[in-house]
Amino acid sequence: MQGEAQATVIMKQRGKTYIALFIDIIFYVFINKYKILSIFFTILIINDKIDYICSMTSIITGDIIGSRKLTDQGLWMDSLKVLFKEEGASPKAWDIHRGDNFQLEVTQPERALCVALQIKSLVKSKAGIDARMAIGIGKKDFSAPRIAESNGEAFVLSGGKYDALKKEKTSLAIATPWTDINRQLGLIIRLGLIAIDSWSRMSAEYVSLRLAHPEFNQLQVAEKLGISQSSASARHKRSFYDEIRKMELYYRELISQKLKP
Repeated sequence: MQGEAQATVIMKQRGKTYIALFIDIIFYVFINKYKILSIFFTILIINDKIDYICSMTSIITGDIIGSRKLTDQGLWMDSLKVLFKEEGASPKAWDIHRGDNFQLEVTQPERALCVALQIKSLVKSKAGIDARMAIGIGKKDFSAPRIAESNGEAFVLSGGKYDALKKEKTSLAIATPWTDINRQLGLIIRLGLIAIDSWSRMSAEYVSLRLAHPEFNQLQVAEKLGISQSSASARHKRSFYDEIRKMELYYRELISQKLKP
Protein backbone atom coordinates (compact mmCIF):
# COMPACT_ATOMS: atom_id res chain seq x y z
CA MET A 1 0.00 0.00 0.00
CA GLN A 2 2.83 2.33 0.90
CA GLY A 3 4.46 1.68 -2.48
CA GLU A 4 1.21 2.39 -4.31
CA ALA A 5 0.82 5.67 -2.40
CA GLN A 6 4.35 6.74 -3.29
CA ALA A 7 3.74 5.84 -6.92
CA THR A 8 0.56 7.92 -6.89
CA VAL A 9 2.40 10.90 -5.40
CA ILE A 10 5.15 10.61 -8.02
CA MET A 11 2.58 10.44 -10.83
CA LYS A 12 0.83 13.53 -9.51
CA GLN A 13 4.14 15.40 -9.28
CA ARG A 14 5.02 14.36 -12.80
CA GLY A 15 1.57 15.45 -13.99
CA LYS A 16 2.08 18.88 -12.44
CA THR A 17 5.51 19.06 -14.06
CA TYR A 18 4.10 18.13 -17.49
CA ILE A 19 1.31 20.69 -17.12
CA ALA A 20 3.80 23.39 -16.11
CA LEU A 21 6.04 22.44 -19.02
CA PHE A 22 3.08 22.52 -21.41
CA ILE A 23 2.08 25.96 -20.14
CA ASP A 24 5.66 27.18 -20.55
CA ILE A 25 5.74 25.90 -24.12
CA ILE A 26 2.41 27.53 -24.96
CA PHE A 27 3.53 30.80 -23.35
CA TYR A 28 6.87 30.69 -25.21
CA VAL A 29 5.19 30.08 -28.56
CA PHE A 30 2.62 32.82 -27.92
CA ILE A 31 5.22 35.39 -26.86
CA ASN A 32 7.51 34.62 -29.78
CA LYS A 33 4.60 34.60 -32.19
CA TYR A 34 3.63 38.02 -30.88
CA LYS A 35 7.21 39.21 -31.33
CA ILE A 36 7.35 37.84 -34.87
CA LEU A 37 4.04 39.52 -35.73
CA SER A 38 5.25 42.74 -34.15
CA ILE A 39 8.47 42.65 -36.17
CA PHE A 40 6.51 41.82 -39.33
CA PHE A 41 4.12 44.75 -38.93
CA THR A 42 6.99 47.08 -38.02
CA ILE A 43 8.76 46.12 -41.25
CA LEU A 44 5.55 46.77 -43.21
CA ILE A 45 5.16 50.21 -41.63
CA ILE A 46 8.80 51.11 -42.29
CA ASN A 47 8.54 49.92 -45.90
CA ASP A 48 5.38 51.97 -46.43
CA LYS A 49 7.11 55.05 -45.03
CA ILE A 50 10.19 54.50 -47.18
CA ASP A 51 8.01 54.01 -50.29
CA TYR A 52 6.12 57.23 -49.46
CA ILE A 53 9.32 59.23 -48.93
CA CYS A 54 10.95 57.82 -52.07
CA SER A 55 7.97 58.97 -54.14
CA MET A 56 8.09 62.51 -52.70
CA THR A 57 8.79 65.40 -55.04
CA SER A 58 8.13 69.12 -55.29
CA ILE A 59 6.22 71.04 -57.94
CA ILE A 60 6.53 74.77 -58.55
CA THR A 61 3.52 76.31 -60.27
CA GLY A 62 3.82 79.95 -61.24
CA ASP A 63 3.53 82.86 -63.62
CA ILE A 64 5.51 85.96 -64.48
CA ILE A 65 3.90 89.11 -63.08
CA GLY A 66 3.70 91.96 -65.58
CA SER A 67 5.37 90.08 -68.42
CA ARG A 68 2.78 91.20 -70.97
CA LYS A 69 3.88 94.79 -70.53
CA LEU A 70 7.26 93.83 -72.01
CA THR A 71 7.85 94.04 -75.73
CA ASP A 72 10.70 91.52 -75.56
CA GLN A 73 9.72 88.32 -73.71
CA GLY A 74 13.19 86.94 -74.31
CA LEU A 75 14.49 89.22 -71.55
CA TRP A 76 13.29 86.73 -68.95
CA MET A 77 12.27 83.61 -70.88
CA ASP A 78 15.66 82.64 -72.33
CA SER A 79 17.41 82.79 -68.95
CA LEU A 80 14.53 81.00 -67.24
CA LYS A 81 14.70 78.13 -69.71
CA VAL A 82 18.42 77.72 -69.00
CA LEU A 83 17.65 77.51 -65.27
CA PHE A 84 14.79 75.04 -65.81
CA LYS A 85 16.98 72.77 -67.92
CA GLU A 86 19.15 72.18 -64.85
CA GLU A 87 16.18 70.30 -63.34
CA GLY A 88 15.49 68.13 -66.38
CA ALA A 89 14.18 68.13 -69.92
CA SER A 90 10.99 69.75 -71.18
CA PRO A 91 8.13 68.86 -71.29
CA LYS A 92 8.58 66.05 -68.75
CA ALA A 93 10.28 68.11 -66.03
CA TRP A 94 9.05 71.60 -66.90
CA ASP A 95 6.80 73.55 -69.20
CA ILE A 96 6.12 77.18 -70.04
CA HIS A 97 2.60 77.68 -71.35
CA ARG A 98 0.08 80.43 -72.11
CA GLY A 99 2.97 82.81 -72.61
CA ASP A 100 4.00 83.40 -69.01
CA ASN A 101 2.73 80.48 -66.92
CA PHE A 102 5.06 77.68 -65.94
CA GLN A 103 5.32 74.44 -64.03
CA LEU A 104 8.56 72.87 -62.83
CA GLU A 105 9.41 69.70 -60.95
CA VAL A 106 12.28 69.77 -58.45
CA THR A 107 12.81 66.13 -57.54
CA GLN A 108 14.65 67.00 -54.32
CA PRO A 109 11.99 68.85 -52.26
CA GLU A 110 14.57 70.32 -49.89
CA ARG A 111 15.94 72.34 -52.86
CA ALA A 112 12.61 73.74 -54.00
CA LEU A 113 12.78 77.05 -52.14
CA CYS A 114 16.29 77.74 -53.42
CA VAL A 115 15.09 77.16 -56.99
CA ALA A 116 12.10 79.47 -56.41
CA LEU A 117 14.44 82.18 -55.11
CA GLN A 118 16.63 81.70 -58.17
CA ILE A 119 13.58 82.19 -60.40
CA LYS A 120 12.58 85.37 -58.57
CA SER A 121 16.06 86.89 -58.59
CA LEU A 122 16.70 85.92 -62.21
CA VAL A 123 13.44 87.36 -63.56
CA LYS A 124 13.82 90.60 -61.60
CA SER A 125 17.47 91.06 -62.58
CA LYS A 126 16.86 90.39 -66.29
CA ALA A 127 13.54 92.13 -66.87
CA GLY A 128 12.72 94.14 -63.74
CA ILE A 129 9.56 92.11 -63.12
CA ASP A 130 8.56 89.43 -60.62
CA ALA A 131 7.39 85.82 -60.46
CA ARG A 132 4.43 84.49 -58.47
CA MET A 133 4.88 80.86 -57.33
CA ALA A 134 3.45 78.11 -55.17
CA ILE A 135 5.60 75.17 -54.08
CA GLY A 136 3.79 71.91 -53.45
CA ILE A 137 5.55 69.03 -51.72
CA GLY A 138 4.10 65.55 -51.72
CA LYS A 139 3.78 62.18 -53.40
CA LYS A 140 3.92 61.74 -57.17
CA ASP A 141 1.46 59.05 -58.21
CA PHE A 142 1.79 59.16 -61.98
CA SER A 143 4.65 60.32 -64.19
CA ALA A 144 3.62 61.22 -67.73
CA PRO A 145 5.74 62.30 -70.73
CA ARG A 146 4.46 65.83 -70.10
CA ILE A 147 4.51 67.44 -66.66
CA ALA A 148 1.02 68.84 -67.29
CA GLU A 149 -0.31 65.28 -67.47
CA SER A 150 1.47 63.96 -64.37
CA ASN A 151 -0.39 63.93 -61.09
CA GLY A 152 -0.21 63.25 -57.39
CA GLU A 153 -0.25 64.97 -54.03
CA ALA A 154 2.52 67.43 -54.91
CA PHE A 155 0.63 68.63 -58.01
CA VAL A 156 -2.63 69.04 -56.10
CA LEU A 157 -0.98 71.01 -53.27
CA SER A 158 0.96 73.23 -55.67
CA GLY A 159 -2.05 73.96 -57.86
CA GLY A 160 -4.35 74.64 -54.93
CA LYS A 161 -1.85 76.98 -53.29
CA TYR A 162 -1.17 78.78 -56.56
CA ASP A 163 -4.90 79.46 -57.04
CA ALA A 164 -4.97 81.10 -53.59
CA LEU A 165 -1.94 83.40 -54.10
CA LYS A 166 -3.84 86.37 -55.50
CA LYS A 167 -6.44 86.16 -52.75
CA GLU A 168 -3.70 85.95 -50.12
CA LYS A 169 -1.89 88.87 -51.81
CA THR A 170 1.46 87.16 -51.83
CA SER A 171 3.90 86.04 -54.52
CA LEU A 172 5.37 82.95 -52.86
CA ALA A 173 3.86 80.20 -50.71
CA ILE A 174 4.50 76.59 -49.77
CA ALA A 175 2.09 73.70 -49.15
CA THR A 176 3.20 70.38 -47.64
CA PRO A 177 1.39 67.32 -46.25
CA TRP A 178 2.82 68.11 -42.79
CA THR A 179 0.48 70.46 -40.95
CA ASP A 180 2.97 70.92 -38.12
CA ILE A 181 5.43 72.83 -40.35
CA ASN A 182 3.06 74.55 -42.79
CA ARG A 183 2.45 77.41 -40.37
CA GLN A 184 6.18 77.84 -39.71
CA LEU A 185 6.96 77.91 -43.41
CA GLY A 186 4.13 80.34 -44.09
CA LEU A 187 5.48 82.73 -41.48
CA ILE A 188 9.13 82.69 -42.58
CA ILE A 189 8.16 83.11 -46.25
CA ARG A 190 5.96 86.11 -45.40
CA LEU A 191 8.83 87.71 -43.50
CA GLY A 192 11.33 86.82 -46.21
CA LEU A 193 9.17 88.48 -48.86
CA ILE A 194 9.55 91.82 -47.09
CA ALA A 195 13.22 91.71 -48.12
CA ILE A 196 12.70 89.97 -51.47
CA ASP A 197 10.06 92.47 -52.65
CA SER A 198 12.52 95.31 -51.97
CA TRP A 199 15.16 93.98 -54.37
CA SER A 200 16.32 96.33 -57.10
CA ARG A 201 17.56 94.83 -60.35
CA MET A 202 21.13 95.12 -59.08
CA SER A 203 20.29 93.46 -55.76
CA ALA A 204 18.46 90.69 -57.60
CA GLU A 205 21.45 90.19 -59.89
CA TYR A 206 23.68 89.82 -56.85
CA VAL A 207 21.36 87.27 -55.20
CA SER A 208 20.96 85.33 -58.45
CA LEU A 209 24.72 84.94 -58.78
CA ARG A 210 25.22 83.99 -55.12
CA LEU A 211 22.50 81.35 -55.25
CA ALA A 212 23.94 79.89 -58.45
CA HIS A 213 27.46 79.93 -57.01
CA PRO A 214 27.30 79.69 -53.19
CA GLU A 215 31.01 78.83 -53.15
CA PHE A 216 31.97 82.29 -54.47
CA ASN A 217 33.56 84.74 -52.06
CA GLN A 218 32.96 88.49 -52.24
CA LEU A 219 35.96 89.10 -54.51
CA GLN A 220 34.83 86.43 -56.98
CA VAL A 221 31.30 87.85 -57.00
CA ALA A 222 32.66 91.35 -57.69
CA GLU A 223 34.81 90.07 -60.57
CA LYS A 224 31.90 88.13 -62.08
CA LEU A 225 29.61 91.16 -61.93
CA GLY A 226 32.31 93.54 -63.12
CA ILE A 227 32.06 95.80 -60.09
CA SER A 228 34.31 96.76 -57.19
CA GLN A 229 34.44 94.70 -54.02
CA SER A 230 32.94 97.57 -52.03
CA SER A 231 30.01 97.74 -54.48
CA ALA A 232 29.51 93.98 -54.10
CA SER A 233 29.50 94.40 -50.33
CA ALA A 234 26.88 97.17 -50.61
CA ARG A 235 24.66 94.94 -52.78
CA HIS A 236 25.08 92.14 -50.26
CA LYS A 237 23.65 94.31 -47.50
CA ARG A 238 20.88 95.89 -49.58
CA SER A 239 19.66 92.51 -50.79
CA PHE A 240 19.50 91.10 -47.22
CA TYR A 241 21.33 88.11 -48.64
CA ASP A 242 22.39 86.74 -45.24
CA GLU A 243 18.80 86.75 -43.97
CA ILE A 244 17.48 85.20 -47.19
CA ARG A 245 20.13 82.49 -47.02
CA LYS A 246 19.24 81.68 -43.40
CA MET A 247 15.58 81.39 -44.38
CA GLU A 248 16.44 78.99 -47.20
CA LEU A 249 18.66 76.87 -44.94
CA TYR A 250 15.94 76.71 -42.29
CA TYR A 251 13.45 75.50 -44.91
CA ARG A 252 15.99 72.96 -46.15
CA GLU A 253 16.52 71.65 -42.61
CA LEU A 254 12.78 71.29 -41.90
CA ILE A 255 12.08 69.43 -45.13
CA SER A 256 15.16 67.21 -44.82
CA GLN A 257 14.04 66.11 -41.35
CA LYS A 258 10.61 65.19 -42.69
CA LEU A 259 12.15 63.17 -45.51
CA LYS A 260 14.24 61.00 -43.22
CA PRO A 261 13.03 57.33 -43.22
